[in-house]
Amino acid sequence: MASTDPNHSLTPHSDRVRELAALIHPGRFAGHLDGLLSAATVLQLQKTPRLQQRLVELLMGSELVSNGTAWGRDVLLGHDPRRAALLAGSIWHARSVLKLVSKHDVAILIENIGAEAHAFAVRHLSSAVATTSIDDPQKLASQIEHDGCACLGAWLKDATELDRVRVLFRLPVGTTAESPAAEHHNSAGELLSLVVAHLATEEPAA
Repeated sequence: MASTDPNHSLTPHSDRVRELAALIHPGRFAGHLDGLLSAATVLQLQKTPRLQQRLVELLMGSELVSNGTAWGRDVLLGHDPRRAALLAGSIWHARSVLKLVSKHDVAILIENIGAEAHAFAVRHLSSAVATTSIDDPQKLASQIEHDGCACLGAWLKDATELDRVRVLFRLPVGTTAESPAAEHHNSAGELLSLVVAHLATEEPAA
């Protein structure tokens, strides 16, 4: 699960720390910063270069942050963890995705998970996991995110602590990425390998 970015060694460690600070979900700072700070203020602090390393150290600890001279790109190649989760979850529920035929239902599903995840499910129907159909597009979208996040969390169990938190801290607190079930551990490797291969075909994320 090592980084595949050939240019990772050319990016200074401090730049990677600042990049992560700006991407961390603001809710992660609850309990570490003054609870009276508004969400807008927290976002402003995250964008302040001189504070970014300190903010990351508050969450991860100074030893982990300073580990190594360069982090390299994260295991999702810099891509949004929620996007990866939706792609994985769409495969998990691909049978249900394919059974939605009305334009109205498909439109609702795509509005919630995106056209990319919808197309990804159709393309990888043979790797679907769930066998129970979900007919309601809103419920299906919710389950896609639920199982996708759980698969992402299960996949990250084999990553280093640094690689794991660099992905998880970009998601809100309390997603199923933090508490995957046994069934997610069983399927995560196959689904995330398809997701990462897909992400790797694109230009590296900024």
